[in-house]
Amino acid sequence: MGTDDQPALNEKILDEKNIANAPSDVESDITGAADSGEFAVLKDERDIATNIISVADDSSLNPWTIRAFVVGIGLSAFGGVLAEIYYFKPVSDLVQQTVAVSTMFLAIISYVMGMSLAAIIPTHGVFRYLNPHPFNKKENAFIVIMSSAAATSALGTEVLAVQRLFYKIDPNPGATVLLYPSKMLYPGIIPLVSMFDMLFKDAAGAKKKIRVFWIVFGVIFIWEIFPEWMFPLLTGFSIFCLADQRSQDFTRIFGGSNGNEGLGILSICFDWQYISGGLNPMAIPLKAQFSNFIGYILCIVVFVAVYYRNIWESKSFPFLSQELFYANGTVYDQLRILNDKFEVDRDLLLQEGLPFYAGTWVVQLLTTNLGMAATFTHLLLWNRHDLRNAWAWMKPSALKRMWSNFDIRFWRDDGMREGVDEDEDIDPHYREMLKYPDSPNSWYFACLAASILMALVIIYKTDSTLPWWGFIVAILLATVSIIFFGSLYAITGLQFIIQPFVQMIGGFIHPGKPMANMYFVLFSYNSVNQALLLLRDLKIAQYTKLPPRAAFTAQIIGTLFGAVLNFVLMNSIIDNQRDILLSVQGTNIWSGQQPQQYNSQAIAWGGLSHELFASGQRYQFVAFAYIIGLFVPVPFWIVHRYFPKLRADYLYTPVICYYIGWLCVGINSSITVYFSIAWFSQWYLRTRYPEWFAKYNYIVAAALDGGTQARCLGRFSSIPTMVIMIDAL
Repeated sequence: MGTDDQPALNEKILDEKNIANAPSDVESDITGAADSGEFAVLKDERDIATNIISVADDSSLNPWTIRAFVVGIGLSAFGGVLAEIYYFKPVSDLVQQTVAVSTMFLAIISYVMGMSLAAIIPTHGVFRYLNPHPFNKKENAFIVIMSSAAATSALGTEVLAVQRLFYKIDPNPGATVLLYPSKMLYPGIIPLVSMFDMLFKDAAGAKKKIRVFWIVFGVIFIWEIFPEWMFPLLTGFSIFCLADQRSQDFTRIFGGSNGNEGLGILSICFDWQYISGGLNPMAIPLKAQFSNFIGYILCIVVFVAVYYRNIWESKSFPFLSQELFYANGTVYDQLRILNDKFEVDRDLLLQEGLPFYAGTWVVQLLTTNLGMAATFTHLLLWNRHDLRNAWAWMKPSALKRMWSNFDIRFWRDDGMREGVDEDEDIDPHYREMLKYPDSPNSWYFACLAASILMALVIIYKTDSTLPWWGFIVAILLATVSIIFFGSLYAITGLQFIIQPFVQMIGGFIHPGKPMANMYFVLFSYNSVNQALLLLRDLKIAQYTKLPPRAAFTAQIIGTLFGAVLNFVLMNSIIDNQRDILLSVQGTNIWSGQQPQQYNSQAIAWGGLSHELFASGQRYQFVAFAYIIGLFVPVPFWIVHRYFPKLRADYLYTPVICYYIGWLCVGINSSITVYFSIAWFSQWYLRTRYPEWFAKYNYIVAAALDGGTQARCLGRFSSIPTMVIMIDAL
C-alpha cells in the first residue's frame, strides 16, 4: 500500500469528533477497518491512541479481587528484592546499568500467573471468592502498576547505603495536563497496552496477533542465549575495527562493543537488550527519533573535535569516562580532600589539586544543561497553552472554588468529575474513564503532607547537613521540573536524566557539603523521576480503563511495600558484606561500585562546584550552558513563524541539545541498528504498510522486549540469585 493511496484512505479514517462523541463504537469501527484493509497512515498522537489501543471499555470487569492482590504483592516482593540485590551486584563491561525488572516482564509473568490461577482454582463454593470470574485486563494492569512501583531500587536507600558505608552513620528507618490529553501519548507504554488488548480479546484477528506475539517472543527468547552466553561478539561487530585492530583511533571512532570503548559508528549489534535499551525504536515517534538522530550526528562531530583538538586537556585522559582524574591521567582519590566531617578541606584540596574530567564527559555535562534549559523555552514557545492549563489551579477563581469545595474529611469525596465530558476534543480514553470515581486531589495532598513531614524529620535525624530551606528549594525545583520534563517525556517518550542539573544547583547552594548534595538530589531529582513513573502508571490505567482508585491503591501498596523491602535488604547486605562493598574490586557476587560512584559524584558536585564550574574556572561553560540553552529554541520558532514551509516545528531542540552528549559512556555498538529499525518501523511500515503497522508493529515491539527481558531476568533471578538472597539474609 503506497502513499499514492493516501487521499482515498483519508476519507475512510475515523473522524475524531465521532470518536469523542461515541467512544463505545470506536472499537467496532477500528476492527471493521482492519478487516476491510482500509487504513490510513497514522499521523499524530491521537491517531495512534485511538487506532492502536482499544478505546472501548467493559465496566463489568472487576480489578478488586483477592487474586490480583496476592499476585501483585508477590511480584512486588520479587521485584523489590531483586532490584535492591542487583544494586549491589558487580557491573560488567557488557552491562553498564543495574538490572531492572521491567513493566513488560511483570505484565507477561502476571498474565501467566493470573490465567493459571483462574484455570486451577475452582469457581464454586467458598473458592468463588478466590476465583470469581476469568482473569481480566484490569486485574493484569492492577498487578503491573503495583509490582512496578515496588520493583525500583529507591534512591533513598542509595543515600542511606552511602551514609552507612562511607560516613559510618546508621540512620533510623522512617495530571491534568501531563496525563489526560491525547497529545500526552507516553509512547514507551504503547507496546505494553497493545499487548494487553491482544491478550484479552476473543476475536479472530486477536488470535492471529497472539500467535505472532508468542512466535516473536519465543524466537527472541532463544536468540538472546547467543549474544549473552555463547557468542558475545554479537553485542557489537565492526568491520573497521577488525580491519585494523591495533589502531586506537579506529577503536575510538568505530569501537563500542565494550563499555566506554568508542562511538560505535557503523557497528552492527545483534543483541536486542542493547538495541532497545529502555527506548524501543519501534515505539518512539519518528519526530522524536529525527531530533535524536541529529543530536547523535552532532555528538560524533563534537566528541571527535574536542578530543583530537585536545580541548580541556582531553588527550591526557581516556576518550570516554565519567571518573575524576589527576593531571597525569590517574584516577582522582576524592577521600583525600575531605576532613573528618566529610566536608571539603581547602588545605587538602590545595595539596591534591583540582580534578579533571575527560573531555567527552565535560561535553555531556554541558549539553545536558543546554538541553535542560532549552526544554523550558521550547515548551513555553510551542506548548504554552498546555502549560497555562497546568497552572490554571492558581487562578484566584480556581483557588476560591477549591476552598469552597474543601472538606477536611477527604475520604468522603465521591471523586465524580462534572462537566468535563462536554469538551468535544477530550481524549476518547479519558472520556471512558469519567464513569469511574476519580482519586481526589486531597488524597494526593495528604500523601504530600505526610511525605514532607517525614522528610523534614529524616534530614535532621540522619545528620544530612541539608537545612530545611534547602529541602524546600529542592521540592520547588522538582515541582517546576515535573511540568516541563514530564511534558517532554509524555510527548516524545524520551526521558532526560536531570541528576547533573540538580547536582550542580545543589552544589552552588550548599558549597563544600557533599552529603547535603546527596539529599538535595534525593528530594529533587528523585521526586521528578518518581513522578514520571507515577504518571506512566496512571496512563497505563487510563489506556486499560482501570478505575483511578484501583490505580491509586496499587501504587500506594507497591511503593510502600517496595520501600520497606529495599530498606531491610539494604541493611542486611551492608551488615554482612561491608568490607567487600568498600573495596575497589569487589567480588564476582558483590560490589560497591554504584554507591562508590554516587558518593564520588556527590563529592565532585557538592564539594567542588565553585572550584570547577563557576565563572572563570576550568569548566565554566558547563554552567553558562544554562543561560545559552534558554535561547536555543528561539531561532527555530522565529523561522517557523515566518517560513512555516521549512517545518522547523518538526524539531525538538531540547532533544537535539541533550543527545549531543549521548555517547559519553557505555556500549555504543547498537546505535546504527537502533536508528535503522526506527526508520523502518516508524516511517517505512507506517507510511507504506499502515494496516500492518497498526495491527502488528507494537505487538512485535512488545514481544521483542518481553522475550529479551524474560531471558535476562530468567538468568538473573535463577538459582544463583536465590543463593545471593540467602547469603544476604
